[in-house]
Amino acid sequence: MAYNVLYTANATVTGEGRKGFGKTDDDRLAVDLSVPKGLGGDDGVGTNPEQLFAVGYAACFHGALKNVSRQAKANVEGSAIDAQVSLGKSDEGLDIAVELTVTIPGLEQAEAEKLVEAAHQMCPYSRATRGNIEVKLTTKTA
Repeated sequence: MAYNVLYTANATVTGEGRKGFGKTDDDRLAVDLSVPKGLGGDDGVGTNPEQLFAVGYAACFHGALKNVSRQAKANVEGSAIDAQVSLGKSDEGLDIAVELTVTIPGLEQAEAEKLVEAAHQMCPYSRATRGNIEVKLTTKTA
């Protein structure tokens, strides 16, 4: 498979990992990191990797949805992606699972589901995680 790099994001985390500080090399993103109470932390003032992954996945999926809707000449104006990223224990250790709730007002349910599935096939995050983590898709039209 040929791979032509179009963009590379560069970020560095320092400190104590989940209780550290992360920033991109262009200084467009700089975040304090904290451990959620569910993982034994104090829910400090910072964000956590699961929240960052949720925002990234939702943004990427929304871009894919917009792309497939243009191809299908479907109107997805007012659409939104809600992403839930859960961290849990399995026999192998800690794993993540994702649930994406895709809301597309104004479309018939079947048409919306077809667009969501097409976006799931196109989205780089979906392709990267396929077969590695559980990803549940829910489609809403109102």
